[in-house]
Amino acid sequence: MLKKITLLAAMFILPLGAMAQSKFAHMNSQEVITAMPEYTKAQADLDKMSKDYQTEMQRTQEEFNKKYQEFLQQADSLPKNIAERRQKELQDMAQRQEQFQQEAYQSMQKAQQDAMTPIYQKLDQAIQAVGKAEGVIYIFDIARTPVAYIGTESIDVTAKVKTQLGIK
Repeated sequence: MLKKITLLAAMFILPLGAMAQSKFAHMNSQEVITAMPEYTKAQADLDKMSKDYQTEMQRTQEEFNKKYQEFLQQADSLPKNIAERRQKELQDMAQRQEQFQQEAYQSMQKAQQDAMTPIYQKLDQAIQAVGKAEGVIYIFDIARTPVAYIGTESIDVTAKVKTQLGIK
């Protein structure tokens, strides 16, 4: 019986002892990503794309507003069939504008995903390399998953991940 208790105690104590020697680390991926040249370029490209879409949306909105004002000024003097045709043109124009806005939004979402996927892949590879080099069991990313508490025993490897990526 004493042998069984000793064996059970050893089964519980050994894992606790191993955990005490384990290393945990944390990092802030947002801090790393914003320092990556790839991110800066991706942001600039996305900003330009967004500005181009905004410019086009503004242009079509102004065109619509102009045609709508012209229609309102002439509506009473136009024959019924011409007024109906212009009203239909305005409705079609508004629908095209709404469709363009949806397409622009989807295009921006896809462009952002296409730009960020390789950046996150590169970051993840660097995190894994640092984790192996540091001999840690876990690296918690406080930017992606909030951690309620980070003890003093946890190692901040953010700077090491930046170094792995060749950034300061």
